[in-house]
Amino acid sequence: MRTPLIAGNWKMNGSASLVEDFGRAFPRTVLPASLDVVILPPFPYLDMAQRAFADTSLELGAQTLNPLHSGARTGEVSGQMLREFGVKYALVGHSERRQLYRENDEAVHDRLLAALSVDITPILCVGESLEERDAGRTMDVVLGQVGYVMARLEPEQRPRVVIAYEPVWAIGTGRTATPGQAQEVMAGIRQYQASFDRELATGMRLLYGGSMNASNAAELLAQPDIDGGLVGGASLKVDDFLAICQSAG
Repeated sequence: MRTPLIAGNWKMNGSASLVEDFGRAFPRTVLPASLDVVILPPFPYLDMAQRAFADTSLELGAQTLNPLHSGARTGEVSGQMLREFGVKYALVGHSERRQLYRENDEAVHDRLLAALSVDITPILCVGESLEERDAGRTMDVVLGQVGYVMARLEPEQRPRVVIAYEPVWAIGTGRTATPGQAQEVMAGIRQYQASFDRELATGMRLLYGGSMNASNAAELLAQPDIDGGLVGGASLKVDDFLAICQSAG
């Protein structure tokens, strides 16, 4: 059985008071033990979040990391630094990093390796634009992004990766892939993993990201190949995020 995972990506949002609100709202008794829940706040809040979440069921994640352990990289943060704040997960290849900061597949691969090197679980984000979907290229694009990274990993590294499918056209737009559309892509990603190893395909956790909210989460999470969600806007609202988590449990 794959343990469901719900990850809340705050992006460049949030506040000290929101961190405290989440710390109060998620005592260990609120969520089932068979569910992993991660909050990915902006870097300045990691120290406060580590303390606020100490007695909760919440784990900490980072929104990105630099491929290097240290060096002359002003404004950047390394995986070793993140580990000091209890970070257990890190996004790599989020569509906003790919589009706004020109991170290509090679850069995504390097960041994923950096996460693995310090025992941080990478959440590899993949997805197609509206133009690519309309052109019938969804699976080519998605499996191209997945394959660039997975084919370069050692067999023992692959099971440590989580993959999040986030159709770019559904991020922050209020549009959501239908459960059937999402399931089709997730099934394709899982089938691709079987080309390496059937146990890998069976065990890998796949998340849906793209305007998941309290009203559509249950239907999306009911799909056989969707093991959780990468939640954006709804992760900034305590009640909505809690409802999504309860849908996964």
